[in-house]
Amino acid sequence: MLKQLLRQVVFSVVLTVGFCWSAAAQESPKEEDFYKIMKISSPEGTLLEVGGLTVLPNGDLGVSTRRGDIFIVENPTSARPHFRKFASGLHEVLGLAYKNGSLYCAQRGELTKMTDTDHDGKADLFETVFAWPLSGNYHEYSFGPKLAPDGSFFVSTNLGFGEAWWHAISMVPWRGWLLRITDDGEMEPWATGLRSPAGLGMLDGEVFYSENQGDWVGSGGIWHLKKGVFTAHPAGLRWSSQANSPIKMTIEQVHAKVDPRLDVDENGKSAKPENRQNEDFRTMFDLMKEFPEMRLPAVWLPHGIMGISNSELLKIPEGYLGPFGGQVLIGDQGQSKIMRVMLEKVKGEYQGAVIDFRSGFQSGVLRMEWAKDKSLFVGETNRGWGSAGEANEGLQRLVWNNRVPFEMRTIKAMPDGFEIEFTLPVDKKTAEDLASYSVKSFIYKYQAVYGSPPVNEEKCAIKGVKVSEDRLKVRLVVDNLRESYIHTITLAGVRAHESYNELVHPTAYYTLNHIPDGQKLALQEVSTRNSSKVVASKPAAPAKASNALAQAKAKPVANAKKPVFEDIEPLLVKNTCTACHAPAKKQVGPSFAEIARRNYTNKQIVELIHNPKPENWPTYATPMPPMPQVATSEALKIAEWINSLK
Repeated sequence: MLKQLLRQVVFSVVLTVGFCWSAAAQESPKEEDFYKIMKISSPEGTLLEVGGLTVLPNGDLGVSTRRGDIFIVENPTSARPHFRKFASGLHEVLGLAYKNGSLYCAQRGELTKMTDTDHDGKADLFETVFAWPLSGNYHEYSFGPKLAPDGSFFVSTNLGFGEAWWHAISMVPWRGWLLRITDDGEMEPWATGLRSPAGLGMLDGEVFYSENQGDWVGSGGIWHLKKGVFTAHPAGLRWSSQANSPIKMTIEQVHAKVDPRLDVDENGKSAKPENRQNEDFRTMFDLMKEFPEMRLPAVWLPHGIMGISNSELLKIPEGYLGPFGGQVLIGDQGQSKIMRVMLEKVKGEYQGAVIDFRSGFQSGVLRMEWAKDKSLFVGETNRGWGSAGEANEGLQRLVWNNRVPFEMRTIKAMPDGFEIEFTLPVDKKTAEDLASYSVKSFIYKYQAVYGSPPVNEEKCAIKGVKVSEDRLKVRLVVDNLRESYIHTITLAGVRAHESYNELVHPTAYYTLNHIPDGQKLALQEVSTRNSSKVVASKPAAPAKASNALAQAKAKPVANAKKPVFEDIEPLLVKNTCTACHAPAKKQVGPSFAEIARRNYTNKQIVELIHNPKPENWPTYATPMPPMPQVATSEALKIAEWINSLK
């Protein structure tokens, strides 16, 4: 009887311990455990290279395509949506809006109003609201419109490319500008400095846009476009002398401060300028001190990490997609994903943080719009720029399953660091440990070269942390804060209170344009415990090696284990390799497996990372920029892994 009872107790303990071990060993939930991507079935043969989305008052979805078609999708959230062609034959429609019974779109050269006057389900009246000049250059895309609270429209215009694609130019008036257009056809130039402004957004009645990395643009970013501001690219300043221009800066003024890098080769032809190491350089913050019209990005989107081809901006209404109401979503075409942006106003200007939200879409994310059921329509395309998704086009829907993910909900700047609010209570022990956090800062050059490596990188010491009583907030006291710099904030060690899960996304990037005024925390108010600081004990004297050990040391070392993707992935992400390359499939650049088939040596791969040769890959439209910032030791590890794929 006693033995039987003991066996039952032991069995119970084993089950309990086993269950606890299993629960502790469980992997923390990921994006897909909270947000499901669903496909919207379209008619066979329909190519939905989506350029614009808008939801009509009855819940139907308007879809414009890059091929010039416009569809009305009836019952778009049902299992069997019905596609009705509303218009066709238009020119590269990269935006769509609804107003007073009509649809409006930006074609290459005009803002067009489309109306179904006879109510047969098809547009029969096409009216030009306003037309802008065209040179005929292939790169002169036009985006929008976005509807302003007063009923006017905002349209943004892309710069063109001449013989030298690395220097974008404004060939005809108002290229590289944001234009405000009224119903009666009046056009008002609003702002310039725009290069490739695919992502317009109307946020609380104010217009913002997202920009892509390029010449004069070190990395992607989000700008607040007040009337009369200059953002980054000087080409649009060619038209600042026009009578109705709200900006009086000139290209010559910018070139006098920053070398335009109009490099030529030995034959006198234009040559692509490359990044110069160890040079004196200017930042946008430096230029803003001299040009009051210039504005910094409200939020930088670090290239290769927070996208490579940033697109649509869309505010999250309260109660949509979880606990992030009032924040902003931004899409990315190249990485086929959506990020989340937390904005705040400090000293009268917007700034804030960006963090990943949901990846894994079938093609490049270009447009987003809210469905009546609070899900998110996602319009996709990858023509002209490769994407991480395998398809060339797509229309999908993102649906929340009503489970709250463990995330950083908001990050706010403080006079002495940052305040981070969580979606769920944190585990106090891990949250009060300084080893759970890391902060570093960096910035980009303002230069005529295509993009910029991160520069002026420095670590920011964590001096203390204070956890709120409800465990939903922490205050980080951070040393070496720098205004105008991007601060990488990583919470690798923080765990959730109940589940002990890791954060779904442990790293965010905060653009600290201004350090706010206010009360700083005293050190006696914060925890300074740091589990990573262990007092080193005096090492013991080495024992005399035995004969067996000496013999073992004398034997040749066995071949080292081949590197695997899981081991090398952190280096690929850190050095932005995954922005353009995937292990086995073609993306913006060739797959790593395809590179391996070229039979380069490890040393040659390192040299090609630091100084690429685009002529080696003539079938890829986007040449790889030089990556001298990749440490040689890390590049060698990457090269070794690539060659293991042979």
